[in-house]
Amino acid sequence: MPKMNQMLHFQIASSDEEEASIEYKSRIADEQEDGILIEVPISEKTGRYKRLFLGDELSVYFVTEDGIKNFFDSHVLGFVEDGVKLIKIRKPELDRITKVQRRSFLRVPAELEIAVKTQGNLRFVCETDDVGGGGISFICDGKWQLASEQLLDCWLLVPFKNGSIDHAFFKGEVVRVVDLESGRKQAMIKYASINDSERQKIIRFCFEKQLEFRNR
Repeated sequence: MPKMNQMLHFQIASSDEEEASIEYKSRIADEQEDGILIEVPISEKTGRYKRLFLGDELSVYFVTEDGIKNFFDSHVLGFVEDGVKLIKIRKPELDRITKVQRRSFLRVPAELEIAVKTQGNLRFVCETDDVGGGGISFICDGKWQLASEQLLDCWLLVPFKNGSIDHAFFKGEVVRVVDLESGRKQAMIKYASINDSERQKIIRFCFEKQLEFRNR
């Protein structure tokens, strides 16, 4: 198990591949029964601090004294003020720590209907380009004004293999916007706030979709 003062290295789930590839590091400041308290992480490359949000999914590893990397998956549970701001992440179960790197942020191409509301109360409906456990991307009309770090309320229509249809609500943060040659826009969104039950709907859809691809 990771220990006090040990350095954790991790990547954050994102539908933006560039964002998801950035590695951060953070020191373990304290330990609780159900969680680990870490300091505000910094980028390994730039040295800049990184803001984390409740529910952010993390792919984590730490290095033991014998130089072996140990990997586990976690997510942000909350925040604690203890003189400095600390971030509480889920403590891994011992049997979920592995020496083999794996990424749990399953992402699949999918054209799903999504309703979007901006903080200025603009509303529009468009289609996703891909969806995953850490975020989505969607294609929308070029007239909608979107910018990095903008927060959106989103309702994603999620169809399942058994024919049922559900909706998943989340607050998303725009990571990047790309102007397409067609005049439309592609927006990469990460989950700024999402309930576990809503995230599970999306993850279930992704796994069903992945199985469908494999069986073709």
